[in-house]
Amino acid sequence: MFSYRHAFHAGNHADVLKHAILVQILDYFNRKDAPYWVIDTHAGAGLYALDGEWAGQSGEVVDGLDRLLGAPQPPELVARYLRAVQGFNPDGVANRYPGSPALTLHALRASDKLRLFELHPTEIEVLEDTLRQLDAPRRQVTIAREDGFAGLRRLLPPPTRRGLVLIDPSYEDKQDYRHTLQAVHAGLERFASGCFAVWYPLVQRVQAHEMARALERLPVEWLHATLTVRKPAPDGLGLHGSGMFIINPPWTLREELQAALPWLTRILAQDAHARHTLETSAQRTGPSGTPSPSAKAGLKPRRPAGSPVPAQKRSPSRK
Repeated sequence: MFSYRHAFHAGNHADVLKHAILVQILDYFNRKDAPYWVIDTHAGAGLYALDGEWAGQSGEVVDGLDRLLGAPQPPELVARYLRAVQGFNPDGVANRYPGSPALTLHALRASDKLRLFELHPTEIEVLEDTLRQLDAPRRQVTIAREDGFAGLRRLLPPPTRRGLVLIDPSYEDKQDYRHTLQAVHAGLERFASGCFAVWYPLVQRVQAHEMARALERLPVEWLHATLTVRKPAPDGLGLHGSGMFIINPPWTLREELQAALPWLTRILAQDAHARHTLETSAQRTGPSGTPSPSAKAGLKPRRPAGSPVPAQKRSPSRK
């Protein structure tokens, strides 16, 4: 279970979908003065050097964030996400990629709280170092070295009765699908009004499809978005897309996704099988989207591999 390192995948198409939605939800929460908590069950390392050893080796960012940089007329959901990434690259060059802990910390106000779980022994060390570099207030941010599925229970409901729970394990272990469903069910029993955001991979595993269908049967308000960038590989390996399932979503999210998903499908398409879906508990729409030539795109390109990297390069990590 400790073989997975998200640094290999930092800034890929799945991160684009997940983090663009995360930033939108945080922006919505910030529109009200009432404080809130964010609980991240699988925090990862927090910040990644895109020109470093791990991300540079896989190069997945080329088919993710890099395609957005400079692409014309990004919709607001994407533009907001790109501004958040820009905040970690003040020199204008996209060398660092913020994971969910960094993006959340960047959005939080002084009265809000961030609770992070990370079990990977190396990842949590990097995460702690990352938070020190970002000057995360100790009273605002805590890290627990434990299984986020188990730790989530004791934090719900948050004292503020307002909060977001982000659940995005690696799913390297097939049991993660079952554990995710159990965490959602238990979480809703304790915090029925909470916003729960579940990321999952589109892979050739029956468990992924079964989990998505089980989530859609929940008697709650939900929104389900998927983004497929290519045809599944013949050998069944690899990530051809990803999904985000949001329970008690911001009422503004559906409209923003309706504008953003077709654009993302065009920009991130790797072949003619690229498509997206957007379904809600009230009304469902089917797959759509047609591919178009990808465009290199807002921040400037990253420094070439081998050039000096920022201090945060130490994040060979997860999320």
